[in-house]
Amino acid sequence: IDNEIRPFKGLNLHPEVAKALSLKYYKYGLTLVTGITGSGKSSTLDTVIDANNRTVDSHIVIIASPVELVHRPKKSVVRHREVGRDVASFKDGAIQALRQDPDIIVIGELRDPETIMTALEITDSGHKTFGTLHTSSAMESIERILGEVPVNEQNSVRTRLADVLSCVISQKLIPSLDGKRVLAKEVLMVTSSVKAAIRNNNVNEIYQMLMEGSEKGMNTMEQDLHRLYEEGKISKEAAINNANNKK
Repeated sequence: IDNEIRPFKGLNLHPEVAKALSLKYYKYGLTLVTGITGSGKSSTLDTVIDANNRTVDSHIVIIASPVELVHRPKKSVVRHREVGRDVASFKDGAIQALRQDPDIIVIGELRDPETIMTALEITDSGHKTFGTLHTSSAMESIERILGEVPVNEQNSVRTRLADVLSCVISQKLIPSLDGKRVLAKEVLMVTSSVKAAIRNNNVNEIYQMLMEGSEKGMNTMEQDLHRLYEEGKISKEAAINNANNKK
């Protein structure tokens, strides 16, 4: 596994999104980095953690399975907890981390209902939380979280998710014309209208908000694929093959 952390500029994020990911500007909130296996979620997350480690005096706790990359403390104190060796589960690791007064908690993977509920709770208690999910779009990520919890709890989880979610980045690695791979991403910033859509169970309205939210740094996967195609980085076939919404 590559020990080089990619530069934050390489993610090509809008300034509003970069602020949302930084502890300097937003002290709490849940950020999800999502994508299928091998889409570079861990690399993106490591880049974001590293950017905070370089710029903010904070305490970062990373719970991972396994620990793939060790972050050396720069301006922040960074602690790693490996599931199976240091902690029994992501949930236990997150709960134990709270006793250490962290500013940022990174949960490697939100893979079961307990971990998801724990992530919502620790964000609710005023922490900045990062996690990954195996989904291919921002809307699917929200539906996946709601789908993981029992029906009788869905309303309360919907409200809580609307309160704590701050940003969703869904990404894919697309084969580029120069034989490498290039990052395409869908970015959702959770504005008041997105919060209302989650609360009122109108998740299908969010796609329109993504399409029209460019001044807040939002874009759909299709818009980003179109941009990469226009810039001559990927072929038309690759763009269509990787679009969630082919039309």
